[in-house]
Amino acid sequence: MIKRIAWTGLVLLSASATAADTPAGFMARYAQRAGVAVTTLSPSRGEALYRSEHPGRNGTAQSCAGCHTANPKQAGQTRVGKRIEPLAPAANPERFTDAAKVEKWFRRNCMDVLQRECSAQEKGDFISWLNQIK
Repeated sequence: MIKRIAWTGLVLLSASATAADTPAGFMARYAQRAGVAVTTLSPSRGEALYRSEHPGRNGTAQSCAGCHTANPKQAGQTRVGKRIEPLAPAANPERFTDAAKVEKWFRRNCMDVLQRECSAQEKGDFISWLNQIK
């Protein structure tokens, strides 16, 4: 009986993690964390976040588009020349399919560009913009 309960719990936990590991799942998760409805996530705010420049650590302007390119359907390049796969799920179906990677890269890139972590609202807006690009 205990094995069955534990197995059922593990299956439910796995199913909920898998369901969230899609762009729509991440949008729902971030909207919930921000305390807003998914329908209020704003692709225009997401795009503005992506394109806006912010003072970087060394005083030069930084933006997401600086490394990821102005077109998120194209591959970008890190400051040291390493290829970055396209951000838009339409061009890169692997985007927003792994929660650990999503959190890692949001944390790292938001700190690099904004000098702070992105809010749940910003993450949801950002994914809503990328998800509507065809």
